[in-house]
Amino acid sequence: GVGMGMTAPVSITAFPAEDGSLQHKVKVSLRIPSQFQANPPCPSDESVKIEERQEMTIYSTQFGGYAKEVDYVNYAAQLKSALGSKVAYRKDFYFCSGYDPPMKPYGRRNEVWFVKE
Repeated sequence: GVGMGMTAPVSITAFPAEDGSLQHKVKVSLRIPSQFQANPPCPSDESVKIEERQEMTIYSTQFGGYAKEVDYVNYAAQLKSALGSKVAYRKDFYFCSGYDPPMKPYGRRNEVWFVKE
């Protein structure tokens, strides 16, 4: 019964298939605002879970526009290429992050994050 509003970034955990496309399994994560982090309200929907993310170091690339799945896949491939084979990062998932509300037409910010191993 508590409204918290939207936070940024909205992160989608993507699970890439062998060919680089995304599996039809994703996890959407929203940041809990600071004033609720010590004691977050309990979700009323069983499909909503509160999860504490551990500190992580990421490799990231940024791009603009209204991001679609193909954009995240392409920028993930570019980031993979830029990092090369000598950098260790998690290959079983990556994060697709968006920072803007849907009604913002210009200056949009999207990112792909690879988690350093």
